[in-house]
Amino acid sequence: MKHLNKLFVAALMAMSLNAQAQDEDNPWAISFGVNAVSTRFGSGSDLQNNFDKYFKTEEWNVLPSVSYINVSRHVGSNFSFGLTGSVNKIDKMVQRTVGTNSHYIKHVDDLTYYGVDGIIKYSIMPKSWFNPYVHVGGGYTWLDEQGNGTVNGGIGINFWFTENVGLTLQSTYKHTFEDQFGEANVPRHIQHFAGLTFKFGGKDTDKDGIYDKDDACPEIAGLPQFQGCPDTDGDGIPDKDDACPEIAGLAQFQGCPDTDGDGIADKDDACPDVAGPASLQGCPDTDGDGIADKNDKCPDVKGPKENGGCPWPDTDGDGVLDKDDLCPDVKGTVANRGCPEVSEEVVKRLNDYAKTILFNSGKATFKDETYVVLENMNKILKEYPNSKFILEGHTDSDGSNALNQTLSENRAAAVKTWLIEHGIASDRLRSVGFGETKPIASNKTAKGKAENRRVEVKLIKE
Repeated sequence: MKHLNKLFVAALMAMSLNAQAQDEDNPWAISFGVNAVSTRFGSGSDLQNNFDKYFKTEEWNVLPSVSYINVSRHVGSNFSFGLTGSVNKIDKMVQRTVGTNSHYIKHVDDLTYYGVDGIIKYSIMPKSWFNPYVHVGGGYTWLDEQGNGTVNGGIGINFWFTENVGLTLQSTYKHTFEDQFGEANVPRHIQHFAGLTFKFGGKDTDKDGIYDKDDACPEIAGLPQFQGCPDTDGDGIPDKDDACPEIAGLAQFQGCPDTDGDGIADKDDACPDVAGPASLQGCPDTDGDGIADKNDKCPDVKGPKENGGCPWPDTDGDGVLDKDDLCPDVKGTVANRGCPEVSEEVVKRLNDYAKTILFNSGKATFKDETYVVLENMNKILKEYPNSKFILEGHTDSDGSNALNQTLSENRAAAVKTWLIEHGIASDRLRSVGFGETKPIASNKTAKGKAENRRVEVKLIKE
């Protein structure tokens, strides 16, 4: 019986294995029970004679205790590999009378039977409660101190009571190639097994009753209909596929709700409680100007986006919108982009002032009384902020032509510079000098020369 103790220790070691491989639910199995040894097979004169007493139990040698243990592991494609250890007491040997087909039972002293066998099984109906299988293998069998290697094969059936517990019945033919009647040899025989089988090793990390190998969410408890994944909000969409796992929603929106029914999921809807078009992220546009009410400063009146959804104003009432009006605070004309147009009368006023500009003799510097004139010109120019002018400088004929040309240019430039420094945009003014080439009076009289020393203002028409 000391050998039985060894078998139980081996069984406990096998059950303590932590199976990590994944296959048919529970990849490991352990079986234990009783075994019976019949030595009739091989003593018959032909195959029929070997099988005709297959169920003749009085020829069986049975040890009335747990006498075998098998540990096996599924390796894929309905195949499993295992190792069986068995013990028995042999006191009946079936032998055939030489030259006849008759058999008799030879009683022998209790011979201790040991078997260690490797087994490869192929399950025929692995998913059924009724699970037949065939097996092959080999091993070594001892009778007392004598032993022989064997080639094995047979059939078996598992009857599964539950997913993990079943009854196993198996018959294994062990073939030796030795003399069947030699005293030092192990005869060919059949070994029958009956016992309980326990499957284990299936991993269910989240304890939801679905093995990790079949569980799409192995670390979170879930439902069978969702391959082990949870559906927190109960909307029929598993959390792993649900864009809003904690709020019940619709499948068409990946599990998210659409509160206002505008066809835009709340998570993508900037106005989830008020229906609106997709083009405005689900927000309404009351005035139909293409700007969502929430961003429209004038939600009831159409207006451009550039002005916050409000109509453009026309502050000066000249018919040119402020956005296009270069002079939004001064009434002008459409033709002049909202600015007042410079009339001939205005140009005349400018020139009336320009004629009174006085320079120090031979220089481009102003006399003191000229600054009042320049200020009046500046005021007029500011009334027409969109108009451009050219300032022309002229001299009398005293002095050389070259000197007069330079002096005329410098004096026109001096007027331009003063006006720019006092608020007129530089791109509105140009200056040019003509020297003595364009007199308006005779240079033979003092009066004529005074008239020729002048600055003229002309409107640049574009």
